[in-house]
Amino acid sequence: MPWLDWLSLFVRWFHVIAGVAWIGASFYFIWLDNNLRTPPKWKQDKGIKGDLWAIHGGGFYEVAKYAYGPEKMPETLHWFKWEAYTTWLSGFALLIIVYYFGASAYLIDPSVNAMTPTLAISLGLGLIFGGLALYELACRSPLAKYPLVFGICLVALICAVSYLSTQWFSGRGAYIHVGALIGTIMAGNVFFNIMPNQRKMVAAVADKQNIDPSWGAGAKLRSLHNNYFTLPLLFIMISNHYPMTYQHPQNYLVLIAIMVAAAWIRHFFNLRHVGTTKPSILVSGAIAMMAIALWVSWPQTSSAPVPVHTEAAAPSSKTTQVANKTDDATSIDENSAAQGSTSVTNERVANLIATHCVSCHSRTPTDDIFKVAPLGVVLDSWQDIERFAPQLVRRTTVTKDMPFLNKTNMTEEERQEIAQWFAQRQ
Repeated sequence: MPWLDWLSLFVRWFHVIAGVAWIGASFYFIWLDNNLRTPPKWKQDKGIKGDLWAIHGGGFYEVAKYAYGPEKMPETLHWFKWEAYTTWLSGFALLIIVYYFGASAYLIDPSVNAMTPTLAISLGLGLIFGGLALYELACRSPLAKYPLVFGICLVALICAVSYLSTQWFSGRGAYIHVGALIGTIMAGNVFFNIMPNQRKMVAAVADKQNIDPSWGAGAKLRSLHNNYFTLPLLFIMISNHYPMTYQHPQNYLVLIAIMVAAAWIRHFFNLRHVGTTKPSILVSGAIAMMAIALWVSWPQTSSAPVPVHTEAAAPSSKTTQVANKTDDATSIDENSAAQGSTSVTNERVANLIATHCVSCHSRTPTDDIFKVAPLGVVLDSWQDIERFAPQLVRRTTVTKDMPFLNKTNMTEEERQEIAQWFAQRQ
């Protein structure tokens, strides 16, 4: 549906804008906090814990952080919350538009786990909000007093979700649900901890009451968690453009490895902001990324596509492979033949797809550029074709951006045949 594509475009655009604002603010305030210096005594007498001078955009800026709070509240106080809320709301809307409305194509992969859209969506929501609940319970438990143990448990939670999601969903759908969990935890940190603690601080200053140091410490800890989550989350946001990651046989290990390496690299910058420079962290992180790339790119032994008609003889080429797999589909779609010579048969569509699409969109692509099926769309079998039929028709007959650069010279008549075939199915 074209309107759904436009909705997806605008929501994705807004999501990126909001995410840039949120992550930019997160990076800035962590940097700011780590670069505060001991102020002169006259500032300390006013309760200022640290200050910083900066120059940007043709002007000088002086920033001061109070140990607890000012003597009285200023008339204008800037809060940083809507960046987080709008990023999460737009991201969740995008999850619904792309992966829940399009569950049959983008969330469910029958070769991984055949399930109904309702079950798949329920499992996805369970992972997201169940993971959030476990994280919040851990943060509010005595476990939070032991940073190393807490960190190990948090990594274990993310690893478990990564594994489960790849056992339930398509590779692309699995990655996005891990990202949705991380994004929900980050937004939850703002909503459930950072903002409530900051409201307590503001109320205490307004009522001239003492500020509990644990309020600021708790908010700062959650902000630090969010800071380490940012690079892994950014990778997941762009991963749907790189199917060699989520289509890998051990895709959950690929995801875990990249997230750990990304967080490790972020650790280098956090240490650097407080005056500790350890190049070994950055170098080891870069080496880890290169090792992951080498591992993922290493030639894999791919299994042959599962035929729709198992009794059929083994095909000698991709063209006959897809064509032979339409035997069952042809018998199912008997009305195609009954409609006369103007109808487009399944065999004809299978041959068109084999000619123009399968060189790229296969479990074993033969194209000279694409070595992994773009966006994870494979069209080896009739079951695959049925699964991706709406997307196939839209890209070949509406937007007409497929085949890629029309490398296989699909004609307008052939596009019309595919459109007619799809209309016959309605």
